[in-house]
Amino acid sequence: MLDLLANKWAALAIGAMEDGPQRFGALQRRLQGVSPKVLTNTLRRLEDHGFVDRTVYPAVPLHVEYALTALGRGVAEPLGQVRAWVEEHLDEIGPAASGVSAGSRQ
Repeated sequence: MLDLLANKWAALAIGAMEDGPQRFGALQRRLQGVSPKVLTNTLRRLEDHGFVDRTVYPAVPLHVEYALTALGRGVAEPLGQVRAWVEEHLDEIGPAASGVSAGSRQ
């Protein structure tokens, strides 16, 4: 479970759905930088583990919404606290977190 929930895109997708159900396109716009393939896989994994419900509405084109389940809403709060902590301490986090490798340091 920790591997799933500690995933960057899973944590951000859960946070994006805290405001209510979201369509795929809306999630992709909120999660700037995520590819459609990665978002699809992330949402499937969250759905498979009971954190997200996927509802398909019969329309042309199909209307699909993703929403947090009770389990997903329960984990959203602690994940939100972790996101808040990271934002608060971003300037204190070492260079490895910002993408600078140990080999490029002088």
